[in-house]
Amino acid sequence: MATTQGPIVPRRRIADTLKSLRDESGRTLEEVAEALLISTSKLSRLENAQGSPQARDVRDLIRFYGIENTQQAERLMRWVRASGRQGWWTDYSQTTATPGLDAHLAYESEATVARIYTIPLLPVLLQTPGYARAQYSTHEPWWSAEEVEQLVDLRERRKHALAGREDMDPLKLIAVTHESALRQFVGSREIMHDQLDHLVEQSTAPNIELRVFPFSQPPLFSMSCMYAYFEFENDLDRDIVHIETHAGFRHIETAKTVEYYRGYHDALVAASLEPDESRALIREIQAEQFG
Repeated sequence: MATTQGPIVPRRRIADTLKSLRDESGRTLEEVAEALLISTSKLSRLENAQGSPQARDVRDLIRFYGIENTQQAERLMRWVRASGRQGWWTDYSQTTATPGLDAHLAYESEATVARIYTIPLLPVLLQTPGYARAQYSTHEPWWSAEEVEQLVDLRERRKHALAGREDMDPLKLIAVTHESALRQFVGSREIMHDQLDHLVEQSTAPNIELRVFPFSQPPLFSMSCMYAYFEFENDLDRDIVHIETHAGFRHIETAKTVEYYRGYHDALVAASLEPDESRALIREIQAEQFG
């Protein structure tokens, strides 16, 4: 899997536009590649948002499709420049080895809304450093003490999206977590007490909505695994779903399946406790189990 080193949304915009231009021209990949003296695989990568688009290649395609000096051409070249920026997560390249995590971070950094569901652990963006450190420390000997600290720092850096982003509003987080995640013991009683305090405090932020899916509700279809539904404000951008497993992230981009997952998450929200009720349950569990 290719490494995602920079913004991925501009690359998807370039890919969608180039694919549409080729379809409108009635030409095949092979015909366009031959005319431009580039490989079919290179053109295919451009049309599938893989790798880093090169300005020369996109400029040649603009000329080939006859759209020079148009707004569409200007947008394409602007997106090429935007896609060339290095993502902040590249500073953590040694700790983003989990397959698909780099792409997940790119989408998280650029999405307008993240609709997530977690079990049996709490949402990453709402974890305290102590909770994250205790979770990672159970992975020994896979992670050294130094690597654990880098991973904790990476999680802390991810939270910046909730506070504010350059030229963007803060990420809106709509999180559903299973009641079992509140009761799952991680680290120590003190860590869990502080973590539940943190959940209550953070969930009152205007861009954070936290709901608990309680034991009292019957099971729903998509509640057996963790996933994130990334939503984008611009009509040019397609929503995407990332399903998280111990082996990495599975990306779902097929429009119909993505639409299904929006419905699945809406069903989880509807079946979960209201935000105030969720905070009350968190306090109840905190007093009952962690003092």
